[in-house]
Amino acid sequence: MQKNIILKLSPAEAANEQLVIDYIARTEGVPQTFVTGYYINRHSIDARGRQPIVQLSLTVTIREPFIPRLVMPFSFQQVANAPKRVVIVGAGPAGLFAALSLLEAGIRPIILERGKDVRARRRDLAMLNKEGEVNPESNYCFGEGGAGTYSDGKLYTRSSKRGNISRILQLFVHFGAEEKILYEAHPHIGTNKLPQIITAMRQQITECGGEFLFEKKVTALCIDKGSVTGVRTADGQRFDADAVILATGHSARDVFEMLVAQGINTAAKPFALGVRVEHPQSIIDSAQYHCSTRGDFLPPAAYSWVEQVNGKGVFSFCMCPGGIIAPAATSPGELVVNGWSPSKRNNAFANSGIVVSVDEKDAFAYFKKEKNKKNSPAITDPSDPLLLMKFQQAVEQNAFLAGGGKFVAPAQRLVDFTLNKLSADLPACSYLPGIHSTHLQGVLPGFVYQSLQQGFLAYGKKMKPYFTNEAVVVATESRTSSPVRIPRDPQTLQHPQLNQLYPCGEGAGYAGGIVSAAMDGEKVADRIRVCFGK
Repeated sequence: MQKNIILKLSPAEAANEQLVIDYIARTEGVPQTFVTGYYINRHSIDARGRQPIVQLSLTVTIREPFIPRLVMPFSFQQVANAPKRVVIVGAGPAGLFAALSLLEAGIRPIILERGKDVRARRRDLAMLNKEGEVNPESNYCFGEGGAGTYSDGKLYTRSSKRGNISRILQLFVHFGAEEKILYEAHPHIGTNKLPQIITAMRQQITECGGEFLFEKKVTALCIDKGSVTGVRTADGQRFDADAVILATGHSARDVFEMLVAQGINTAAKPFALGVRVEHPQSIIDSAQYHCSTRGDFLPPAAYSWVEQVNGKGVFSFCMCPGGIIAPAATSPGELVVNGWSPSKRNNAFANSGIVVSVDEKDAFAYFKKEKNKKNSPAITDPSDPLLLMKFQQAVEQNAFLAGGGKFVAPAQRLVDFTLNKLSADLPACSYLPGIHSTHLQGVLPGFVYQSLQQGFLAYGKKMKPYFTNEAVVVATESRTSSPVRIPRDPQTLQHPQLNQLYPCGEGAGYAGGIVSAAMDGEKVADRIRVCFGK
């Protein structure tokens, strides 16, 4: 007999397989020997009470042979001589999962990635962290695997309506991820493990006859009679295709500019901008678990919050327990910070983006206010499709100047931030290029700064240990999502102006993380399969 049950156990009990079997037997009123096996459907922690509880949703087998969890089958076809070929611009999760889906349909994918493979990319990240030198084509945002590869590998999403989340997670397991991501409430692979999984995906694509080309920056779409017929790269090479998937990620500003220059419709898309806040992990643990010391069987605690301040959403974003703040700029002279965690989440600090929603009215008002300042860009058209991108860029440039160069980040202690007070000194911080005490009121747009101040004060009343000068506020967290949307028809998923051009993933404005981008890649690939009659 197979049966689904729920157990509520202490963290230590949940980590002991024999004790779990004992509780299953007690719950079902049978001897332990009758329990032949179980697997976990969902593992979550409820820390609302005085003691954290682990809730296990299990499928148990009693009095009959145990059948392990069914693994989803995948069948990738040999496509070296396939009659149809699709160029995929970008090797992030949208592009990779689109390519894998095309292999299953017998269609040949050709991936063009502007950056380097995961191994070579690591050296460029070291130069950025240690020497303050950014490679515009190979950094935390550009390169094999996309932005998520070296910025955490979180797999949590609320976007269940966009596609099959289970299939995405099963594919990650197929290529080397631990099976626990199939049942954890907040699955996470970790920056130290994700590169090997991305490499395995690339090997599958090339072994099946697909192409995977690095340092191939797309600079133009080839268009004939209202259809995209291929792309050109910076080295002058042309790649012909039966369809083109544009999966370039949220930071490919030159691609957005290329589309505008070629007269292809784009639109400004609201996004969010703010700061990274870093606490000692012990503070977050004590606040969330209601204890002075986190036990061995509890993971580093996370948090999530949202406040409404004067009609603006202020919220946490990409929270990284046991994590590290990293420089995520893609060009010299711009300062962007992001966060990531290793698989064990065993760093001494916890960081999270705390951001404010931004729309076109905010950006245009900002430029009107800044217009008389030295080197301020002149933005006179509120309908400019790149308005929010230019706003994002301007704030990042301001932060770089405030930090003093070499990607040193302007920072302020948290309580000082809310008091408009320059911090006399700063606490230890995981951000390797270093931080510099700065009054962030002069770095961030006024409405962002004020919204963050009020947001911190409001959340500090709900989680009092959070509001402390042991925490440091680091600017700027600005790459939360794409500031541009590339339109597409909701039925065909093609651009309304151009047949066979498929905007896809975060960069096009249709996803917000690894899993949702992967699902969007599969969605687009499936539409191409139907279009090709496969």
